[in-house]
Amino acid sequence: IDVNECTSENPCTQTCVNTYGSFLCRCEPGYELEADGVNCSDMDECSFSEFLCQHECVNGPGSYYCICPSGYNLLDDNRSCQDINECENRNFTCTLQQTCFNIPGEYKCLDPVRCEEPYIQINENRCMCPAENPGCRDQPFTILYRVMDMVSGRSVPSDIFQMQATTRYPGAYYIFQIKSGNEGREFYMR
Repeated sequence: IDVNECTSENPCTQTCVNTYGSFLCRCEPGYELEADGVNCSDMDECSFSEFLCQHECVNGPGSYYCICPSGYNLLDDNRSCQDINECENRNFTCTLQQTCFNIPGEYKCLDPVRCEEPYIQINENRCMCPAENPGCRDQPFTILYRVMDMVSGRSVPSDIFQMQATTRYPGAYYIFQIKSGNEGREFYMR
């Protein structure tokens, strides 16, 4: 008569399966059977693949979980991170004069555009140099300010934005140049 070792002495640390004349030990999901065939040890799922979590994988007893960096929420798939748009959620500390600008993981408060002499402000992001002002003779007619976020990790080279000259003002000529911020020579114009 077969002796059911699982009921009489249960030598396994987790699940015991009786077999004819012997027994087998099984482990619960997230654990693996050790070489002795009896004990179960935690499986480090995070070591199997770097793609289990978008940001960081944390191993736990019998399982794992994903965490996101500050400024991101974990999505319903429990592995992907999504940027929190603090500007949209009204969760920022900008003044009424400043503009909230969302960037990955955080936000920035942008001061309003201020036009320097001889320019006059014609709207929130455009300055104009009046033609009748002698100080405007060798100056650009208008200066337009645009703020763009450029997400890191994009394939390069790639076009970031396009500007186009117009023939609206006869005799006008256009000079496009990167005035500052290109010390590392990451950007160029074509």
